Amino acid sequence: MAAIAEELAKGQKEISVAEFFERNRQILGFDSPTKALITSVKEAVDNALDACEEANILPDIAVSVSPTEHDGEYTLVIEDNGPGVVKKQMPNIFARLLYGSRFHAIRQSRGQQGIGISAVVLYGQITTGHHAFVTSKIGHGKPAVRMELAIDTKTNQPKTFSTELDHWEKPHGTRIEVVLKARYQGGKQSVFEYLRSTSIVNPHAKITFTDPTGQAFVFDRASDEVPPKTEAIKPHPLGTELGTILKMAKHSEYRKMTTFLQKEFSSVGADTAKKLLAEAKVENVAPGDLTRDEARRLHAAFGKVKIMAPPTDCLAPIGETLVRRGLKKETEDVSPEYIATVTRPPSVWGGHPFQVEVGVVYGGTLPRDGQVRILRFANRVPLLYQQGGCEGTLGVQAVDWRRYGLEQRGGKGTPVGPAIILVHVASTKVPFTSEAKEAIAPMEEIHKEIKLALQDAARGLGRHLKKKAKRAKVSEKFDLVTKILPEINKKASTMLRKPEVDLAPIVCKIMDVVWIDDVSAEYAKLEGATLAPKAAPLPVPTSAAGGLTLEAFDGDPVEAPAEVPGVPAEPVKPKQAYLGKGTLTITNYKQKAQGFKLYAVLPDNAVFVEAEPAPRKVAERYLLWDVPKMEPAAKAEIRFDVAGVGKGDLDGLDLYVEGINEINVVGADPWHGGEE
Repeated sequence: MAAIAEELAKGQKEISVAEFFERNRQILGFDSPTKALITSVKEAVDNALDACEEANILPDIAVSVSPTEHDGEYTLVIEDNGPGVVKKQMPNIFARLLYGSRFHAIRQSRGQQGIGISAVVLYGQITTGHHAFVTSKIGHGKPAVRMELAIDTKTNQPKTFSTELDHWEKPHGTRIEVVLKARYQGGKQSVFEYLRSTSIVNPHAKITFTDPTGQAFVFDRASDEVPPKTEAIKPHPLGTELGTILKMAKHSEYRKMTTFLQKEFSSVGADTAKKLLAEAKVENVAPGDLTRDEARRLHAAFGKVKIMAPPTDCLAPIGETLVRRGLKKETEDVSPEYIATVTRPPSVWGGHPFQVEVGVVYGGTLPRDGQVRILRFANRVPLLYQQGGCEGTLGVQAVDWRRYGLEQRGGKGTPVGPAIILVHVASTKVPFTSEAKEAIAPMEEIHKEIKLALQDAARGLGRHLKKKAKRAKVSEKFDLVTKILPEINKKASTMLRKPEVDLAPIVCKIMDVVWIDDVSAEYAKLEGATLAPKAAPLPVPTSAAGGLTLEAFDGDPVEAPAEVPGVPAEPVKPKQAYLGKGTLTITNYKQKAQGFKLYAVLPDNAVFVEAEPAPRKVAERYLLWDVPKMEPAAKAEIRFDVAGVGKGDLDGLDLYVEGINEINVVGADPWHGGEE
């Protein structure tokens, strides 16, 4: 037996991570030529977006896929305007697996493990034999560095075949060129759809895609605001395993357990640390001397003592307004009639903070007899594969969509109807089902938040459909009283040779509603604007000179109001926003005079400028008017201007009424929020 063991030992040897993934590339999403191309684009675009955001640069990314002279091989080129990579680090970043700067940082980011882009280089190398070419420039006055790189799979070390200086007009950025075995196709799981989806949840990015035929597509940015930079946090006690506690304690520089807990973990203050140590009975132990049994008791105490949730500045959600802009921009071809977006408050799973955002697009030319399209995202990255087992899909299927106007057999499963449903999960640690990051694993906490967010958005859809049905029903009467009655009145007057009668009382008796038209809006571009703080009374756009010229789309300049005296102006982003000029029309078709309160809910980051008549209250998220009593058949108009919005943000604005029976109102829902 000893001889057998010795013989077996001769064949046992260490393998590098590069060699492992060379033989098991399907783990990383390179299991078919079609999927390999999308995965390669995904990894390079993720890197470009992360780099630009970390440098506070609005991303401008170019993606090109072109066929080579060999069948089944394509050249993939991805270029960005990020900060670039220093010459010394280029081989490690692009030609060495598990090398990166984000693995130990607990914060939201697209890539963390240092596998993605180097895995693309490895895949191209093993399927076509070609090396990758990487060009990078780190700033004005610096030459661009171009390297030919490959990976030594035996050692997982980079191999540099050539290095040269190159002239590049771009002030800074990175370009990678890889030849790989791939298959290009259209459809839902294609490079085009991946980039289109990426544009929706990254509305600050401009992406240009050139397909194998040479046709170029531009996914333009819908926002000029770079997402806020996320801050790294310490591990939270509830997400820490026993072995990790032992390792952290052994390498800690602190000598007291109270200091160790406060400095090495998030959300642990002095009082909480004392309670944890008392519960675990390890008050007088130095971190470096912590035994396994003591660590086990401390680990158990983490679940017994109440600990605050981790801070959420490590997350960068997209926000309801920007999700709406992204969806609106990328669904213009289907002309949707309604878009609802919801961002849930931050929550925690296993000690890891996360936040759920959803969007629902309805109507237009979307197909009515097929299943709704589900768009899944994690940390602003589209998930195109493994839809069936993804928590994003399971969350959609758990909602009873029949209650909100969509078809769904038995109240379960994917609903049917003219809709697109978006689900985005942002977290410091997304629980993916595999290293390929294609689906979110089922987690109770995440499932609950997705369902709550979808129900909130679905309620908005339900209200819209009820409002639409009510408006359609009343419109039949409206057509009657505006077209047929005047003709009858005119003919009767002629036949009887008497004056035409006043139709107003008759119209009101037939209609018997207060009619509120949807907001109609025009938009003028703000160039170099500064906006006064939201907290100031009636904040307005101003410039250093006390005024601002707005550039309207028709070419006529529009003068902004003068600066409010005593209110300092502060620059806000986006640098190029819009001034939205909304108009509301109200008609009283009731037989008695009607007065009520009218609320208009504003988009995120909108800043009120002025209105006629002036609102009674300007809150952070809404405007409130006291609509005075209107006589039967009377019509009133409200005009209001808000700055800092995107084009289209005021379209379909939510309107609410209070102080009047909502049954008698068409075009607004009852207000239940109360005045803040």
